[in-house]
Amino acid sequence: MATQNLKPPRLKISLEEYQQLTKSITPKPTLLKNVIWAFIVGGLICAFGQIIINILVLLGMERLEASTATTAFLILLGALLTGLGVYDRIGKYAGAGSIIPVTGFANSIVAPALEFKREGYVMGVGAKLFTIAGPVLVYGIATSIIIGLIYYFIV
Repeated sequence: MATQNLKPPRLKISLEEYQQLTKSITPKPTLLKNVIWAFIVGGLICAFGQIIINILVLLGMERLEASTATTAFLILLGALLTGLGVYDRIGKYAGAGSIIPVTGFANSIVAPALEFKREGYVMGVGAKLFTIAGPVLVYGIATSIIIGLIYYFIV
């Protein structure tokens, strides 16, 4: 085997030359554009949620109940858009603007579960969905209990 005698080439390059080379090849970040898109998309998601709350209040629902219903609807909408592949395209341009609102929570739970679709909707998607959602629910419920106890004893 002739390939056993081959040695990797040794490049004589200094650390400074390497850093200059990587700096020239690395794409420049578009920080301002990313921040603007995140602000616009995140603001639109929040404004859409506020519009739903206002409509529900006008229809006679209490503000707290309308807020709860809107949160549930936005989670459902985020999960649906993730399943249809739309939310990933939104996130590609919006970045944190699509992750921070509650719709990003739905996306973060549904997206990994969809990777197991080929195993079936019950044993694949359903099982993975509960595997992912389990820790989120446990920590969410535990945190709400702790905060409730603190609130109970302080107030």
